[in-house]
Amino acid sequence: MADLGKSMIYSLLLFFVIFSLMEMNREKLASSELLTILGGFVSSLIFLAVFTFVGNFQESSGVKTGWGAVMVSETIALIAAGTIHRVCITTCFIFSSVLLYEVNKLSGMSIAKTESKRR
Repeated sequence: MADLGKSMIYSLLLFFVIFSLMEMNREKLASSELLTILGGFVSSLIFLAVFTFVGNFQESSGVKTGWGAVMVSETIALIAAGTIHRVCITTCFIFSSVLLYEVNKLSGMSIAKTESKRR
């Protein structure tokens, strides 16, 4: 099992780096349709970093991670996307949904693998 403290720190640092780079290139990301979609994808990476941070924080506190972590992370990512362009909000939501599905699938595979080792 990965160290929760290190993962929390790395995900928080990754959040700040991605958000800073996104804000520094705000005009460039809003300049064309393709770059606006890219801005939504970058915002979904913010969702992933914040979700990792919140999930690890909850697990280290003894609270089970649930939909609350998803909602908080998605809200932060959508606000960050809104600072770029309105279309970034929609594409961020779509990309974040796909990332959440993949994280859930990976988590399920990891849990199944751990349970099979216990037997």
